[in-house]
Amino acid sequence: MRRLVTKTVHQGHKQQGRARTWLIAALLVLCFCGLVFLRIGHWLVREDALEPATAIVVLSGAMPERALEAAEIYHAGYAPQVWLTEPIEPKRAMASLGLPLDGEEEYSRRVLVKRGVPEGAIRILKPNIVNTVDELNAVAAALQSVRGARVIVVTSKAHTRRVHGLWNRLETGRGQIIVRAASTDSFDPSRWWRTTHDVLDVVREVLGLCNVWAGLPLKPSR
Repeated sequence: MRRLVTKTVHQGHKQQGRARTWLIAALLVLCFCGLVFLRIGHWLVREDALEPATAIVVLSGAMPERALEAAEIYHAGYAPQVWLTEPIEPKRAMASLGLPLDGEEEYSRRVLVKRGVPEGAIRILKPNIVNTVDELNAVAAALQSVRGARVIVVTSKAHTRRVHGLWNRLETGRGQIIVRAASTDSFDPSRWWRTTHDVLDVVREVLGLCNVWAGLPLKPSR
């Protein structure tokens, strides 16, 4: 009987020990998740120091913030040209309805000219693009004829890390990029969960980075 009681007590202590281990592990995981939640906004923002470059590239989206930032960098003397990409949508969809629409690149061009960038310093890259992968491929193609070239790529704050990741995967050895964010971008990395816009930015960028790390298995619809 005494042996049975001793065995029962021993099993009870063992179960308590396991429960404590699982509780500690759960608390550690919870703390880690909390830290990731608080810091992920800052982690997504990865800007580089400005250096002289062949051109400034304005990635599509967030108009007119990115074009305005490109104009500021141009006037600071970091590059003699500004390159724009040409999104295929919504221009194609509107044309199919018989409703001509100036593309985003045209409005960005007007913003640049309005801010004092000469027409001759603005170049629209070909071909038409659908996503950031297409844009970086267009940039890489434009850099092929310039040995040791670098470009300053202007995008939004939360998008900067993914731009780096995509370039490293797609274009290693074909030029260097300096990634800068539009200074007027409202993304708040310290409190990104407070607005739907910032939350959507974080979710989109995290999923996009997962796609990059996985080797880009997900392709855009065209």
